Amino acid sequence: MTVYGALDIGGTKIAGALVDEAGTLLVRAQRPTPAQESAEELMAAVASIIDELTAHPVWDGMTCLGIASAGPVDTAAGTVSPVNIPAWRRFPLVDMVAAHPRLPVGLRPVLVGDAVAMTAAEHWLGAARGFENALCMVVSTGVGGGLILDGRLHTGRTGNAGHIGHITVDLDGSLCPCGAPGCVEGFASGTAISAHAQAAGWSAPTGVAPTAAAVAASARAGNPQALGAYERAAQALAAAISASAALVELDVVVIGGGVAQAGDTLFAPLRRRMADYTVLDFTRGLPVVPALLALDAGLIGAAAVASSRLGTSALTAGARS
Repeated sequence: MTVYGALDIGGTKIAGALVDEAGTLLVRAQRPTPAQESAEELMAAVASIIDELTAHPVWDGMTCLGIASAGPVDTAAGTVSPVNIPAWRRFPLVDMVAAHPRLPVGLRPVLVGDAVAMTAAEHWLGAARGFENALCMVVSTGVGGGLILDGRLHTGRTGNAGHIGHITVDLDGSLCPCGAPGCVEGFASGTAISAHAQAAGWSAPTGVAPTAAAVAASARAGNPQALGAYERAAQALAAAISASAALVELDVVVIGGGVAQAGDTLFAPLRRRMADYTVLDFTRGLPVVPALLALDAGLIGAAAVASSRLGTSALTAGARS
């Protein structure tokens, strides 16, 4: 059996898996991301995931290892600088993972942005399958994206193409952690949704953390501040998506990540707002659909991109880079 390794590193969780040729997760491990800790503590969490994977017999059959990371990334240099992980700036993640004592000799991990990995997965097995031109987005702790153009995964020179979370949607908006004003991430990330709802007077029920999921639950119950936070997020997403569609002409938009788990609480106002922005003939009626692979898309996509470098036909059909 052919086995592909995968790591998925985000602002909330670090996950790892061993994946077969059909995209099935054979083994999975996960830890919370110590996002505010030192670079060494963050790397120790990654190493502990690898340690857990190596304890399973299928590890010995692993032929490649893909790493999906929150961005920006530099795939050529093998470094990462995630906006939501401040201790990692130009952090040599590929070299550090490659140095793990249980990695097969000569195996060089393949780095990809987490949203690009999600895009590869959704194009291979998910909601973007069969489409020639797609924007796939992760709306979670941050907002990221990836592009399928002319049936191929488009990564860009450094691996950051499609990074829609840092499109400016408010010229006078507050500064994003990336340093630019008015980024869509500052409106539509889970963190932003929660912060805006609280600023408007919403509070989570006693004993419940004030997360975007808690805001969504209140929105479903009719809370006006919670509904307003999701309306604001939807408008920002609609503006950014429509701008992207005007640039490259899209067939479909796929949205995954933790915030997308809110379902119609997000998608209903988003689809309504899309009509305000997609007014050109070639953008009008653009389908916006939920991702099919849920929270494991980053792992499946990391495996897909890494295996494509081996020329594995089962994966390169959906995730060519």
